[in-house]
Amino acid sequence: MRVLVALGGNALVKRGDTPDADLQRANVDTAVRALAPLAERHELILTHGNGPQVGVLSLESVNDAALTRPYPLDTIGAETQGMIGYWMLQALQNALPGRQVVAMINQTLVSAVDPAFERPAKFVGQVYPRAEAERLAAEYGWTVAEDGGAGWRRVVPSPRPQRVIETRLIRLLVRSGAVVVCAGGGGIPVFRNDVGRLEGVEAVIDKDLTASVLAETLEVDALLILTDVPQVMRHFGTSRQEGIGHTTPHELRAEEFPAGSMGPKVEAAAGFVERTGDMAAIGRLDECERILDGAAGTIITPNATWPLESTL
Repeated sequence: MRVLVALGGNALVKRGDTPDADLQRANVDTAVRALAPLAERHELILTHGNGPQVGVLSLESVNDAALTRPYPLDTIGAETQGMIGYWMLQALQNALPGRQVVAMINQTLVSAVDPAFERPAKFVGQVYPRAEAERLAAEYGWTVAEDGGAGWRRVVPSPRPQRVIETRLIRLLVRSGAVVVCAGGGGIPVFRNDVGRLEGVEAVIDKDLTASVLAETLEVDALLILTDVPQVMRHFGTSRQEGIGHTTPHELRAEEFPAGSMGPKVEAAAGFVERTGDMAAIGRLDECERILDGAAGTIITPNATWPLESTL
């Protein structure tokens, strides 16, 4: 099969970890050991989150006295793609000797008139006291907001992904037999200006939504969204909490999930299944083989079965 795996940011920086390079590389090695068997059996495309890394590099940029202005988010997104791509490239080459592996820098097209640009809502970077956040906002033109009582943070637009610009090249590499690491962090957000040229934009894109769009365009057989929870949970955090096993997009959309965590994953997975009729799943990285076999995780298909059965 052709399989696209979207790794959550916790695959690189686990909850409570410091974002040191050595620790992240060790986490990448662990992730790749789990994923290598999939690459041996199937065509494999990998995407990954970059939220913690964007936060670290943004803070470094803000605090760098040599800079007139901090680096923009599209440039920081490119930096994280190169850094994480290098770690994953090397780990995959070591785990799959003789196999061709490529890590790509990718741009993701968004609409210049996406309503998200008028309503920045995606928190990025460090938590500040209100006065400091407002000072930075005035100095750098940021929008800031209170983050659940924890403090004040920068908020940026999160427009919907339309297409990964380099999709044709990714498809060519996959067909050649390469394992491809691409579209990290949802891709570098770009739009076409009034003369049709690409420009970067101050935004971040949800990586699971980009993975869903890319999976559809590449005609993959399965989209796996891998995180640190075993399944999607119904009534999460309550006494009625229970895992969801095999389900359909319609059944999932009847539930409510947190917008800042599981919600985008469910939307990405359900949307892929609705548009393609293929399989998507959400579950733990270390269970990826069992998830693909339908024995773990939350499996989403048109008729709640895997392997897919004809509905005719």
